[in-house]
Amino acid sequence: MELKHILESLLFSAQKPLSAKELRDVLANAAESESDAHSSDANVQATIKSLAKTKEADLIPVLEELARDHEAAARSYRLVCVAGSWQFVTQPEFGPWLRALVGVKARPPRLSQPSLETLAIVAYRQPITRAEIEQIRGVSVDGVMQTLTERGLVEAVGRSEAVGRPQTYGTTPIFLEYFGLRGLEDLPAADELRRIQVEKPPAPVTVDPGLATVAPDELKTQELPPEPEKG
Repeated sequence: MELKHILESLLFSAQKPLSAKELRDVLANAAESESDAHSSDANVQATIKSLAKTKEADLIPVLEELARDHEAAARSYRLVCVAGSWQFVTQPEFGPWLRALVGVKARPPRLSQPSLETLAIVAYRQPITRAEIEQIRGVSVDGVMQTLTERGLVEAVGRSEAVGRPQTYGTTPIFLEYFGLRGLEDLPAADELRRIQVEKPPAPVTVDPGLATVAPDELKTQELPPEPEKG
């Protein structure tokens, strides 16, 4: 029994996309749940035990091979990886009949051009602050960032080391699903956008945390004026 076919059965039966980690956990859990079972098929038991310690990284090439198998078979469905999770989806050309069967979901409104431009900057330059986005776009992005955050496409991911430690933003798994991307490495090349220089505010340099600061070479002891002589 091949691992490829076991994964195929899991993905066919799953009610949601499954990541390589989730699939690995299923293999491990199968060994635990079958430890007390008395299967008459010794080969099945041996396979369960041998796959119990399968590593997550070992599943990726098997899943990719399975995807190629289905693509070569030219079936009405294919195996895809979106946002790091694997699922079977129907081929686009069968859309009219599927819509007639299950109806059409109400989709959120399309993103505006300013939203798409801002989202592209976040995607390629993340983690990035709002001020840095505005440097690149040349306009305020408060309303656009609120829209992207509410849609779940962008989220706060940390804080910059710049003065004031402003929030930094990055894309979410929903962003990958929205554009059908396996991961950020699948973003199309955008060398020009990556090359745009953004001036970052200088990071704070302190003698003692919490104190107002200046650069180390400017830290000089200032002489106090002499005290007036007492008469």
